[in-house]
Parts: sequence; structure tokens; C-alpha cells
Amino acid sequence: MCGIVGYIGHRDAYPIIVKGLKRLEYRGYDSAGVALFNDSNIVVKTKGKVLDLEQLTAMHSTKGKFLGMGHTRWATHGIPSDLNSHPHLSNSGKIAIVHNGIIENYASLKKMLSDNGFHFKSDTDTEVLVNLIEFIKINQKVKIGKAIQIALSQVVGAYAIAVVDVDRSDEIVVAKLGSPLAIGIGKDEYFIASDASPFIEYTKRTIYLDDNEMAVISRRKGFKMYSITSDELITPTIQDIKLSLETIEKGGYDYFMLKEIHEQPRAITDTFRGRLLVDEQQINISGIEHNREIFENATRITIVACGTSWHAGLVAEYLFEDAARIPAEVEYASEFRYRNPVINKGDIVIAISQSGETADTLAAIKLAKENGAFVFGICNVVGSSIARASDAGAYTHAGPEIGVASTKAFTTQLTVIIMMGLRLGQLKGTVGKADFERVAKQLAALPKLIEDVLAYDKQIEKIAREYKDASNFLYLGRGYNFPAALEGALKLKEISYIHAEGYPAAEMKHGPIALIDENMPVVVIATNKGHYEKIVSNVQEIKSRNANIISIVTKGDESVKLLSDHVVEIPEVTEALVPILASIPLQLLSYHIAIMRGCDVDQPRNLAKSVTVE
Repeated sequence: MCGIVGYIGHRDAYPIIVKGLKRLEYRGYDSAGVALFNDSNIVVKTKGKVLDLEQLTAMHSTKGKFLGMGHTRWATHGIPSDLNSHPHLSNSGKIAIVHNGIIENYASLKKMLSDNGFHFKSDTDTEVLVNLIEFIKINQKVKIGKAIQIALSQVVGAYAIAVVDVDRSDEIVVAKLGSPLAIGIGKDEYFIASDASPFIEYTKRTIYLDDNEMAVISRRKGFKMYSITSDELITPTIQDIKLSLETIEKGGYDYFMLKEIHEQPRAITDTFRGRLLVDEQQINISGIEHNREIFENATRITIVACGTSWHAGLVAEYLFEDAARIPAEVEYASEFRYRNPVINKGDIVIAISQSGETADTLAAIKLAKENGAFVFGICNVVGSSIARASDAGAYTHAGPEIGVASTKAFTTQLTVIIMMGLRLGQLKGTVGKADFERVAKQLAALPKLIEDVLAYDKQIEKIAREYKDASNFLYLGRGYNFPAALEGALKLKEISYIHAEGYPAAEMKHGPIALIDENMPVVVIATNKGHYEKIVSNVQEIKSRNANIISIVTKGDESVKLLSDHVVEIPEVTEALVPILASIPLQLLSYHIAIMRGCDVDQPRNLAKSVTVE
């Protein structure tokens, strides 16, 4: 969840580190800190955001510090505070660490260290780890790299760490298990970060560490990589990253979220480009074509995901069963791994994650593979842990998504899912040429249709102004629109802090209708595809309880329009594509309400973009 940055080379480290922390702040932003090393060392850390850290660091001279590391935190152990902020120092003050992850057995290690005379200033598991490293270094009389290796063999949990020993202040040691870590390789300089965004203007050459790998990086001697478990030297694989600086800047928008909402036409085009071949009646997803026999013989699909990706998985469940007649079920990855699921050899497990680093989804993949399942990953980040752990997969090509509330990642996940449904239907013989052509043509036209919906921004802003002070919202939809209702409710509560719930419209009578009154805005996705008459009846039931109704309807609708207080029209498309189009006004509604309430839409409280701990 946290973000870490490090630098060693010939430049001043501080400007690189603080800029990198700003780019990683989507990973956590309740506190921040930096440590700089040379003849004299500086450690500055504080509760708050990176801007607060900059103000404190301005009181120090940071020139001439060519080695440093920084951290932006999402709290796990210990409340956000100055003391709990990273970097953490060992008792002697000679070893410094930044850490993304969680040490599960920290309590027993802390007791052992306390019994051996160590004292602790913070409530964090990370301070336990840095003191364990110091304890081993002193007692076993080993160098810092070996002390780290031994310490990591004793901890249970997940970590990406960077460690500096002031006795060896020309090197930095990094290691990974579960949490992401990248090394950027420049000319006589090295960059360390949770992802590649902090160093893309300096180098494209990147190494992504795998689990149980560590590296000792020296300005003079270069770097060496080792296996933490076997101590063997590792020859790294260097990749040229395809990330550009422009994609991680706001580009004239006030917020990343708004930029990313408006990027969806381009992102969806990038996702189906080269894959969706309408005239040839083909879907070209290499992860399916290279494993065609597995998909042709599939008898069951299990989808594992969390949050917004789980909502995309619900759409996939409907589509795979509808188009390909393959039984499918959607599991919260966090529950899947603990409930002793039935997994058979040859089962297909589809893992969906924007970041490709979601800890629960990675654990679900591991469990699935141990039981003989074939794992297909859908994620956005090239080289991510899920991409590497999957047997095959498909990238969404959404581009960097900096806003914590997912927008373009969701709609590009749905784009991949629709293409998969069409291809599976072809392989199973359940999608004919006419149906394929109809859906494929509409999918190809979707970017232009989204632009049409984005043009309603001012209209949606007016609706938002009327309901910005509501305490609760209800979102309803049927069939494919039920996952879209869930996603709309999630967006609102994530960024505006208004309580919102999504329900299947027919379930309203089984409890939620008790909440409906004139103070409860109800958002209904009521398009003309999929049980339209039933949804009209549901809207009538809501209206009779004096609720304020905001409806997403098919262009030209009259029945729902007459019953609604506000209507946003979307173009007519086949039922499986409606969740993509319906998501656009719901994203804009949430955005405008949050802005009017004074909320930080890019960095909502208590949240982080990439959930790399359980």
C-alpha cells in the first residue's frame, strides 16, 4: 500500500526522491519521510502529505547528498503520526529502512528484541524489522546484506524494503516478497521505487524484482542480485518500460480522476486495438489463442478480484454464462483463499486487478495454481506480480491510473471481458456470425458513444449540486446493470464519503425499500435492454415513496423519464455493453458531488490505490 523511493548516483538525491514520492502518493498519503546520507545524515518525517514533508525539509541543507530514500505511508500498524512515519532507524541510529508491506509475526519478534535490550519509539512492525536486522548484524558479526537476508528468513508477511547502513553509506540494499519493487538503471546511477513512475524521465531500463529476491546496489560497484532463500546470484532481466511522462501528469485537468474519466474513449480504443477485428470476425487475444484447447474444454470459470475489479467480474459472470454457456462464479479474492474452495485440475481461474499487485488476489492465484487450475490474469500494469504469476492473460492498456477511485481501469477491464466473452462464444459455438458482428461493431463504436455521454457533464454537475448534501444514496439495476449500480455506489462513497449502497432492483422490496423517503436519492439504471418492464415497475414503487429519482435511460425513453426527477440519456447498445456507458455519468456524478463537498477526489481518506497487504 505504501510507496517507497530510493536513489544512489551522481545527482542530488532529494529532488528525485520528493518528486517520486508525489508520484507514488496514490499508494498512501497519511504520512511521509525522507532519509539522506553522506558525511552527515538527515532524516525528516511527518504525519501528513508529501507537501508537509517538503516544508519541513526546507529547513535542512540537502545539497551534496547522493544517496537517499523516501516513503509515503498508508497506515497498517500504528496510527498516522510523526513517530510512526518512515524511514525508521535502528536503536543505534546506524541502520535506516523504508518498508511497503506487513510483518505478521512482528509481536513475537518485538518481544525477543525487547528481551535483548532493544527499545521502540513507534507502534510499527517496520521498526521491529530494522532492529531485527541490527540485532543479527551485531550478534552474528555479518555485513548488512547478510544481516538483511537472515532477518527476512525469520519474518512472516510481505515486504518491499530499502535499507541503508551508515557504516556502508555508498550502498543501498533492497528486497521483495509480495509487495512490488522496481530498480531503474541509469548511467552510474540507480533508482528504486514501488513502480517505475518516479524515474521515467531518467531511464527506461528497469528490473522488476521477483519474490524472494534482493539486490545490493553500490554507486561504485554497480549491483548484484541474490536469492534470499538460496543465496545464489541471479542474472536480472532488464526491461525497457513504455511509460511516458505525459501519461502521469494532469494534462490541464484539475484532478487526475477527471482526466482519467475523459481518457476512457482513448483507453478503450487502446484496449481493443489489434484485438477486435470486426470485418474478419476475429478476436485476437494471444493468451486465449495460445491456450485455445484449455478454453475450448472449459467446464467452469472462477473469477477472483477485489473492489471495482470484483464488479467487473460480476459482468464477466453474466457474459460468460450468457454468451459461452460456461458456468461462472465470482469470488472476493480475500474470501476465496480462506474458505477451502473446490478447485479442480483444468479449471480456469480469472484474476482481475488494476495494479496487478493486489495481495489477496495474488494469494488466490497461488492457491488456484497449487490445485492445478489454469490462471488467466487481467491487469493494467505491465510486469506486475499478477501478470508474472498468471499462466496467461491480457493487459487492459488503460495507461497509468493515478486517481485512487478507479474509472478507466474498470471500463477497460469490461472491454477485455466483452472480447473474451465473444471469443469464448465462438470457441463453444454459442455465438453466431450475426451476434458477433452486432456486438463487435457496437464495441468498436463505443469510444465515440462515450464522448457523447461525456458531453452531458454540465447537466450532471447540476444534478450533483442538488444532492451534494444527501446523507445516503441507493443505486439500483437489473441484470448486467446490477454490477454497474454497485460500482456507481462504490464511487460515491469512496470519494464523497456519502453512504451509498447498490442493489438488484428486484431486491429493493426485500428490505431497502424501508429506507426510501423524500430524503433518499435513488439512482436507477433503467435502460431498455434487460427486463425493462420490470425496472419501470420498480421505479413506480420508488416514486410512490416520494424518493428523488435520478435515472440512467436509453436515449428516447419516455416511460422512466415521466417518473424521474432527473434523467441522463445514454445511446442504445446491446445489454452487455450498457455497464460501460452507464458508468460514465455515475463517475461524473460522484466526482462533482465530491468536489462540491470539498473532498480530495484523487486521494480520498483512508484509501490507497494498490492494496498490497491483507
